[in-house]
Amino acid sequence: MALSSKADQKAAVDVAAWMFNVVTSVGIIIVNKALMATYGFSFATTLTGLHFVTTTLMTAILRWLGYIQSSHLPFQELLKFVIFANFSIVGMNVSLMWNSVGFYQIAKLSMIPVSCFLEVVLDKMRYSRDTKLSIGVVLLGVGVCTVTDVSVNTKGFVAALIAVWSTALQQYYVHYLQRKYSLSSFNLLGHTAPAQAGSLLLVGPFLDYWMTSKRVDAYDYTPVAVMFIILSCTIAVGTNLSQFICIGRFTAVSFQVIGHMKTILVLIMGFLFFGKEGLNLQVVIGMIIAVVGMIWYGNASSKPGGKERRSHSLPTSRQHKHGSLSESTEVDGKV
Repeated sequence: MALSSKADQKAAVDVAAWMFNVVTSVGIIIVNKALMATYGFSFATTLTGLHFVTTTLMTAILRWLGYIQSSHLPFQELLKFVIFANFSIVGMNVSLMWNSVGFYQIAKLSMIPVSCFLEVVLDKMRYSRDTKLSIGVVLLGVGVCTVTDVSVNTKGFVAALIAVWSTALQQYYVHYLQRKYSLSSFNLLGHTAPAQAGSLLLVGPFLDYWMTSKRVDAYDYTPVAVMFIILSCTIAVGTNLSQFICIGRFTAVSFQVIGHMKTILVLIMGFLFFGKEGLNLQVVIGMIIAVVGMIWYGNASSKPGGKERRSHSLPTSRQHKHGSLSESTEVDGKV
């Protein structure tokens, strides 16, 4: 009975973590779309830097209040993470600029097989036949409803390649660092957010000028635009935290697979708020296929042998400290 209660409690927390990530991710997409399309704030990299400044302030306040205990992350590990994370952000922005929307979506879909490859090679992960097939169904469904025009060029392909691999490595590293150094999501954010904030604010204005031919300091900061920037930064705290929580509780592959539910929700909300242009039978069929694949993946990966490590354990360098904000980070049996 106790085991069942513990399992139910874990399942409830898992669902809450996913919902937290979905709500904040969809929310920030809608706010950023309004900020960029309606108010002309097209400085994506600088905005991301501001997101991490806000996240840094949040972790600093929680540490000052005693909710986050001090922890250690070697500088070499932090440096690698920041490089992967910043290349991911910059790579995605450049890939969207240089590629068609269709190829950009294909690149995003390819993150799942790349993440699978990293887990197989680095974590000795083994997937069952049903788990592999369910991932394929998700890729098919999302591809059907999002991939339209597909054209590619050399520099766009290189940008997409860098974006995909750096994103997959960054998400793998979130899970890896939490396990190896017994860090909670709050602890890890406390280490990484300041470094990302500083580096992105340093290069962001120059990169944004290169991409848009506009200077961030010359932007007309009206009260409404500033309000949307503040709202975007506030929601970003939840987005960053929920990403770390979800990847810490699950794995990068699961985060990618079920995370495509956000793609479906964004499409649906776009149709609801911005009209039904683009809504057709192909899109609806793609959505249904993707949702079926996600349900199948959740069921297949949670079964014994659905997704497991092969006699491989990662040593941890320290134990959790009591009294800190943390969440469960079981090593084996993750989905």
